[in-house]
Amino acid sequence: MFSQQGRGYDMAITQFSPEGRLFQVEYAIEAVRRGTTAICARNENSVVFAVEKKSSELQETIGSEKIFKIDDHIGVTIAGLTADARVLIDKGRVQAQIHVLNYDEKITVKELTLETCEILQAYTQNAGVRPFGVSFLIAGRDPDGKTALFLTDPSGALWGYSAFAIGSGANEARTYLEENYKQDISDEELKLLPLKTLKEVMGEENLDENSCDVAVILKDEEKFRLLSTEEKKELLGKI
Repeated sequence: MFSQQGRGYDMAITQFSPEGRLFQVEYAIEAVRRGTTAICARNENSVVFAVEKKSSELQETIGSEKIFKIDDHIGVTIAGLTADARVLIDKGRVQAQIHVLNYDEKITVKELTLETCEILQAYTQNAGVRPFGVSFLIAGRDPDGKTALFLTDPSGALWGYSAFAIGSGANEARTYLEENYKQDISDEELKLLPLKTLKEVMGEENLDENSCDVAVILKDEEKFRLLSTEEKKELLGKI
């Protein structure tokens, strides 16, 4: 299937097609598009993550995580290959601690994102490797108290957003966010927005406290925190 599209130019990551395309990178981006839906939104002071959670009745939660803590002030939600994500997340955690040791201050969200994108880009231009099949929504509160949210993709590119969604339901989720996000959104509204977006994507009958994960970095707490089942149930009751 791929050989017909790539005509042999998809056999090596270092080879451009005559149209200037790197098919291996495009295949990695396709892996992201088929991942579970992940959403992140921020206002001036706080950040909220929400992700669709797919699991069977017999499956334990270990191994199915889609939201990760990088440092107390930075979190990540992913779409794509979780195994690839863990490698980059571990590197990000180390880089965050190195920054504290070197500069005696926490790393900013943009600096961490740039470090991650350096690794992603390197894996698009070296023979014998493949691109990481994962995209990140990296968000948090910088040392100056301001929030930031960045999207990465397997090519190593990055973009900044106020709210964004990735994964299989991304198009529908982005449309909802564009229609309902406002720059002066309050913390209480912000906590509900990603869940309301997931509701549009998954359907009301499929969204409950067991089918999603939510994490927050709030102004009054200033630390990354995954919400408990009871907290998720309370928020879902408000929507």
